[in-house]
Amino acid sequence: MLKRAALLIILIGLAVPTVAVETGAIAPAWIGVDYSGGEVDFPSVIDGKPTVVVFWATWCSYCKAFMPYLKGIQRDYGEQKINILVINAKERGAGDPAAYVDKLGFPLIAVADGDEIADAYGIRFIPGLLIVDGQGDLAWQRASTDLPAGKTVAELWDQQVREQLDRLL
Repeated sequence: MLKRAALLIILIGLAVPTVAVETGAIAPAWIGVDYSGGEVDFPSVIDGKPTVVVFWATWCSYCKAFMPYLKGIQRDYGEQKINILVINAKERGAGDPAAYVDKLGFPLIAVADGDEIADAYGIRFIPGLLIVDGQGDLAWQRASTDLPAGKTVAELWDQQVREQLDRLL
């Protein structure tokens, strides 16, 4: 099953050009693998709910600053209304992504080895932060920022994600 999923990801990566997906466009479909070896099929995994998608890596200080806010977003909106989907990408062998996800301690969908998925979305920098609406369209993606990693940028992204979720719900 893992070989099949890996092959599908590779084929999707070859078929989809590495160009950023524009807001309003249909989010690229893909099949990934979670940390227990199960398949994650996108867009069916979103189940009609707005989904916050974060492309992250263990070495990313911006990701580490934002994850507690992501936990608060999940707590405040609830699993019944939204999904949180974290996709490990551009991991440079610096850490243990499975252990990191395990320690987050809130309901989420976690995908391992998501470089091909990141390429399909045109993600060049980590974290990639976006929201897909319940119909599978890209509703929002974060803009570039010169803010340093830490509380200020994490609070900015928290506010932006919440504004977009409020608009979609």
